[in-house]
Amino acid sequence: MKTRRMLPVGIFAAILFASGVPVAARQKQPNPAKDPTQGQDTSDMDPDMPGMKMGQGASGDQQAENGAVSAMSHMHHHQMGPHMYMTALRPSNPEDWKKADTIVQQLREAIEKYKDYHVAVSEGFRIFMPNLPQAEYHFTNYQNAFLESFTFDPARPTSLLYKKTKTGYDLIGAMYTMPKRVNEEQLNSRVPLSVAQWHLHTKLCMPPKQERGHADFTKFGFQGSILTKPACEEAGGTFYPVIFGWMVHVYPFEDSREKIWGQ
Repeated sequence: MKTRRMLPVGIFAAILFASGVPVAARQKQPNPAKDPTQGQDTSDMDPDMPGMKMGQGASGDQQAENGAVSAMSHMHHHQMGPHMYMTALRPSNPEDWKKADTIVQQLREAIEKYKDYHVAVSEGFRIFMPNLPQAEYHFTNYQNAFLESFTFDPARPTSLLYKKTKTGYDLIGAMYTMPKRVNEEQLNSRVPLSVAQWHLHTKLCMPPKQERGHADFTKFGFQGSILTKPACEEAGGTFYPVIFGWMVHVYPFEDSREKIWGQ
C-alpha cells in the first residue's frame, strides 16, 4: 500500500504531547475577516485527551467524532501500522464503483467554490494549527462533523484538505467521518469498503502528564512501541484502546480512481 503525505515523527510528537496534548477546539465560529494564515487562537483548546469537549450537549461519540477532525488534522496516514486499524478492501464490483463515482462527482461540485480558501473560512471551516509546517492542512467545519454522526451527504464533508502555497492554500481533497461506535456495514453504506479504506487510531499510550514535554516517543504516542494496557500502565501512561472516530480521505480532483481514494 502506498504511503503519502506523512508528517515527520518529531514534529507530530511535539504537537501532540507538548503542553499537555492540544486537542479539539470548542465550537466557536471563526471571524471571516481574519486571515487563517495568521494563526488560530489556541486559548480555547481542551488540554485533556480524548474527552474532546465540543459543546455542553455533545455525547461521548459526538465528542470523539469532533475530536478526530481537530486532533488528527495535523497528521495524515495512509499506511498500516500497529496504532492504526484499517478496513480491509472488499472485492470490487460495478455497483460500488458507480456509487463511489457519484460521491466524488457530488463532492467535487460542492467544494469547487472552496478553491478560494477565504470562502471556506467565511462559511465556518476552521484551519487547525496554520503556523505548523504540514503536508496537508485541515479546514474543519464542526457543524458538519456533528451532522456526520447521524446522516451522510457527499456534498458536506467534515474537513477540507489543502496544500499550503506561497500565496495561500490549494484545495486538494476532503475528509468524511463517522463515530467510532459504528460497524463496518454502516461504513460500507456510506463509502463502499471495496473502494476505500476507513481507518481508526488505536492502542495509544499517552505518557505521564509531567513527562509530555520530553517523553520517549519511541514508546509513547502514535509511533510508539507500547501496544497494550499492562505495558502502558507499567510505563506510567494512560492507555486508550480506540480514540477519535472513523475517517476516510477523498481527493476528487485527482485523475484516477486509485488516486481519488488514496489506495
